[in-house]
Amino acid sequence: MVLVTGVAGQLGHDVMNELYKRGMEATGSDIAPEYAGIADASPVTKMPYMSMDITDAEAVGRVIGSLRPDAIIHCAAWTAVDAAEDEDKKDKVYAINVSGTKNIAEAARSVGAKMLYLSTDYVFDGQGEKPWQPDCKDYKPLNHYGATKLEGEKAVSGILDKYFIVRIAWVFGVNGKNFVKTMLNVGKTHDEVRVVNDQIGTPTYTLDLARLLVDMIMTDKYGYYHATNEGGYISWYDFTKEIYRLSGLNTKVTPVTTAEYGLSKAARPFNSRLDKSKLKENGFEPLPDWRDALKRYLEVIADNE
Repeated sequence: MVLVTGVAGQLGHDVMNELYKRGMEATGSDIAPEYAGIADASPVTKMPYMSMDITDAEAVGRVIGSLRPDAIIHCAAWTAVDAAEDEDKKDKVYAINVSGTKNIAEAARSVGAKMLYLSTDYVFDGQGEKPWQPDCKDYKPLNHYGATKLEGEKAVSGILDKYFIVRIAWVFGVNGKNFVKTMLNVGKTHDEVRVVNDQIGTPTYTLDLARLLVDMIMTDKYGYYHATNEGGYISWYDFTKEIYRLSGLNTKVTPVTTAEYGLSKAARPFNSRLDKSKLKENGFEPLPDWRDALKRYLEVIADNE
């Protein structure tokens, strides 16, 4: 049996659907009393759900102790990067990303469950042009979000032996807000958009990622991994151009530097290149090309409108 946290978010939603598709027993959890994700016809809306506040250690122990899952896929997190810089929110971000993850890891250990923790390229300082290796320990997060996700990594690796830490970047999915949806909305209401072209990485489609994560928990090939879609490294500017091309929008996209853009509270890494070769080395199927992923995603959200 698999427990998935954060099922009201982009990734948790797709992980639950992937588990359902494979006929696997799974329970979803989030903080709301009832499932509060996208109100579509996805199987996740019909699967078992338990409310769980991951910052409440006693509640986490009670829920996981009653379910006794074989594996936990921990998708729940604070992911609003700029808002995490607000002084009045920093404690809450820490409680969710660090204390909450620690609570999950300790409960996983108590029932002998393996755990998969989703982390981020933001644990690195984003300098240089060399792709980051999964087992690189040269951590220098630039913002509070990245710092808390790194502390979450350390909690998992310090408490458990049976763990996967999977770093992802530039995530987009059906359930929730993301860069693609934002750019589509802006493109429909503006003749021109300014997009940074000096932050380099690769997008990650949650539908494709969910398949990989379920593949992973069915093995004992524990450790650190990087997982984004294939297709090379691009800028946010490149990504936006492809979003508009595939959507038939004629909005002008103007490349600017991060300094010229100047709207972000949180410092962003320039180099988010993640080396994913460890996936193949351990027998996992890499994610499809990001262009193909984006095309499929745009078709899905068009159908849902």
